[in-house]
Amino acid sequence: MCNRVVRETTLVPRPRRGRVFESSRRIRLSDTDASGRLRLDAIARYLQDVATDDVADNGAGSPDDLWIVRRCVVEVVAPFAGDEAVALATWCSGVGSAAAARRTSLVGDRGGRAEAETVWIHLDRDQRPARVSARFLETYGEACGGRRASTRLELPDPPPDAERRAWPLRATDVDVMGHVNNAAYWHAVEEVLAPACRARPLSAVLEFRAAVDREDEAELVVAEPLGWLVVGGDVRAAAAVTVS
Repeated sequence: MCNRVVRETTLVPRPRRGRVFESSRRIRLSDTDASGRLRLDAIARYLQDVATDDVADNGAGSPDDLWIVRRCVVEVVAPFAGDEAVALATWCSGVGSAAAARRTSLVGDRGGRAEAETVWIHLDRDQRPARVSARFLETYGEACGGRRASTRLELPDPPPDAERRAWPLRATDVDVMGHVNNAAYWHAVEEVLAPACRARPLSAVLEFRAAVDREDEAELVVAEPLGWLVVGGDVRAAAAVTVS
């Protein structure tokens, strides 16, 4: 049996006022590893999908809006192992001039629990940073309670002696923007960083510095508990996974 000990999350709690959007997902076979644990890349897809569902539900978006992930923190408070469904609640936890943070709480039907915060940068149709709209602030501002969304990156560059291996990209990694989708980066985290933490509470951070394209020759660089996706010596993403 997995360790179901629950610890407290360090992320911003659910607001008492303001918009909170709730949804649910069935945990499918393709979302779990061989042990039945809900994988981090599946959690990342849930975060992405519930954010899209929230915007579609409230009508605060527009055809000109484009949001890209800058940083994502996932705290697995109690591992999802044997859970068949997950309830999601999401809300705005901070706003910047051209960015916003979104908190999401995930609760499984058999005791699994995770808390996540994702910082998104708002772009215009030319993919340049653009101020968040008055409609966005009207919809989400109350829930964030005046907190600011920081786009600062905190993880270091890889050391020169870190382990390196090729990381071939697949057609299924790429989304409609022509870049590797943010959830697909978590495949690399699952491959090299998450195995030692399976069935245990953990904290995972993934920072996105620049896009990875389908034709890029990517390398996976590892110096546990850190990992990086590198293209031509340029760090495109950095990650860290630690046992809580």
